[in-house]
Amino acid sequence: MIRDVDRRAQELVDGLLAEPWGQVSPSVYETGRLVAFTPWLAGHAERVAFLLRTQRPDGGWGPDGEPGYLLVPSLSAIDALLAEGSAEAAAAAHRGLDRMRPLLAAPPQLPDTPAIELISASLIRSIDSRLPGALPAPAALDDGTLDLVMAAAKQGGPLPQKMWHALEIIGPAAAGLPGVPVENMGGVGAAPAATAAWLGGTEPPPSDPSRRFLETAARQHGGPVACGLPITVFERSWVLTLLSRAGLAFDPHPELLLSLSAPLGPDGVATGPGLPPDADTTSAVLYALTLLGRRVAPDPLTGYETETNFRTWPGGEQGRSVTTNAHVLEVFGQHARLEPGAGHEATAAKVAAWLREVQRADGSWTDRWHASPYYATMATALALAEFGGEESADSVRAALRWVRDTQRPDGSWGVWGGTAEESAYALHVLLLAGDPEDAVEQVRAGAGFLAGAADDEPPALWHDKDLYLPVAIVRAAVLAASHLAQVQLGGTLVT
Repeated sequence: MIRDVDRRAQELVDGLLAEPWGQVSPSVYETGRLVAFTPWLAGHAERVAFLLRTQRPDGGWGPDGEPGYLLVPSLSAIDALLAEGSAEAAAAAHRGLDRMRPLLAAPPQLPDTPAIELISASLIRSIDSRLPGALPAPAALDDGTLDLVMAAAKQGGPLPQKMWHALEIIGPAAAGLPGVPVENMGGVGAAPAATAAWLGGTEPPPSDPSRRFLETAARQHGGPVACGLPITVFERSWVLTLLSRAGLAFDPHPELLLSLSAPLGPDGVATGPGLPPDADTTSAVLYALTLLGRRVAPDPLTGYETETNFRTWPGGEQGRSVTTNAHVLEVFGQHARLEPGAGHEATAAKVAAWLREVQRADGSWTDRWHASPYYATMATALALAEFGGEESADSVRAALRWVRDTQRPDGSWGVWGGTAEESAYALHVLLLAGDPEDAVEQVRAGAGFLAGAADDEPPALWHDKDLYLPVAIVRAAVLAASHLAQVQLGGTLVT
């Protein structure tokens, strides 16, 4: 007899093929750019309504957490509503301006979201062109770098491939910019805003591939659009890993596995078409395939290796990603077991040592791809517990203490408030990185919270140009955590 939990896992896996571009929450930032750039595109009125509907009572847009996360979505919505020009839109824009002025007068600490300074500077300039003097332009956000990028674009100079995802920041110079490829499906930089900027201000014919890309993106949410599309490889590899690691039984369609293995090249695989390959997605794909019995050599990761750890992007970057290195450790640790003596042990040991070095004093980790330390702590603690050796035991114990110490009275975990997603990550740590018998009551309380939060809409916590929710990934995390908890507690799945 098929367990209900396995049936639910199978349904989640099958749903990945039903929505091949991925399941991603709508973005205020990206939707605002389409309102401003493409008023001719089907769904315009619905996009304007979305911006009006998602405005906070204080006039801004974004989460209830750190103020820095308000900048990008709020500035985009304000600029878009000023461009829209209706009385209702203008009133909402001015409420947004009232919220932004004090925030920009003393800029908050900026989150590590992609190109946040360049995006903010570009938006402030656009708002100023519509309403001169409406907002201050702090040097912390506009230090001249945007001018250099725009000058390079106007002169026909090459832009870094990572910049294609935010091509809209260079304004009219983005239209038809040479050297920026349009993918077969019509997208530029895996982003609706970048695609709209590349099209320019003129409505293209219905047959235009980029127009079709935007129309497809807009259909997903009936007008509003997600920040990054498609996220096929990223979504599938994360979901399959989460479910497999929790011991859930499911049968992935061969097409699903092929969609992970086929795009792998010498430099790995990208999160989506129009983005450069990266070590994070590549390692997640390699590990997922290995867990599902499709072993692939870790060779595509070698180009990202440094003396102490692994870069996320080829060719260098500022800073290093904790979760990228945690996923790399899983790949080389697993291959060290499967191919002893092949040299993978040394690589795994090096990455594990770096992860131990960057652990925070309280036992947690943080990372640039997620607003919550629970995500980074789960990824790193599980990798070190499984593949970090005895040298990592103290680090894992510190992570377990931090998780136990930060549970909220209602049984949840969360950086700004208890959420099902973050609670799932905490339960993964307790149940897979330590001895579950040490935290039975905390696991019971956490499982109870997940059961009560089953129908809640999770907040967006993942980093793109603004925060987003990868729906299937979060569902997989919650399902896997609920299953692990109920196995430990000897009950049945209740979420």
